[in-house]
Amino acid sequence: MNNVDALRISQQRDDVCEWIVDRFRLLIQEERVDDALAFADEWFEWMDPENYINEETLFYAEDELQELYESLQ
Repeated sequence: MNNVDALRISQQRDDVCEWIVDRFRLLIQEERVDDALAFADEWFEWMDPENYINEETLFYAEDELQELYESLQ
């Protein structure tokens, strides 16, 4: 993985985290507490700053994975 890919993936992860927090806050603002709690339960690891920092993000290059699969056939 090169630096450009690392930065792109990091930005995507940041974007997902921002969306999660924004969505949770919107549900609370709309007084949809049950929905907000269900949402938070699903995304808890991403909402907790202590866990988020330590959470691994796994990714793969689809073309490389396909090539590996075909080479093992």
